[in-house]
Amino acid sequence: MTEEAKAAQPQTDARQTDEPPKDRSQTHYPQTSPGVSVVGPGGGETIVLGPTRMRVLEDGSHTGHRLAIAESVLAPHTQGPPQHRHARHDEGFYILSGTVRFAVGNEEYDASAGTLVMVPPGTPHTFANPSDEPAVMLSTFTPDLYVQYFRDLQEVLADGRPLTPRANADAMSRYATEPATPGLT
Repeated sequence: MTEEAKAAQPQTDARQTDEPPKDRSQTHYPQTSPGVSVVGPGGGETIVLGPTRMRVLEDGSHTGHRLAIAESVLAPHTQGPPQHRHARHDEGFYILSGTVRFAVGNEEYDASAGTLVMVPPGTPHTFANPSDEPAVMLSTFTPDLYVQYFRDLQEVLADGRPLTPRANADAMSRYATEPATPGLT
């Protein structure tokens, strides 16, 4: 780089942090482009929870923890988690193949391929695959808060401990989530 080009480069303060200043009008921070994350077929982190196989495509580390995305394969006749509600994140489910049954409060919905189900904070919900075929869905977590919950459950199973309702409720509680049905713990 020539001396002229170096002189034309914006000068930055060596004390900069990733945290934006409280009053942006007083200080200019250069904008940096986020790194692009590409996860190919078979890539990502695999989490196995009994008959459900989850592939974490984005755990929030590339989105400033605003969004996480996972692909889940539900084996035939798989029950999902106990009905629960999240206090601090939205959860979305896009069905890629098969049919997933969602229970939202007292209502049930059979969601087939091409269906999107969005669950806002505070809404009791669960899902299952009651069919004879596997079902595949793409899940979003906004923000990424809930990905670690699945890692925690996998750790319980890997340690040879049973995934009891109490263990599940304990894991949920660490991520602003609680069982929707009293007495599940």
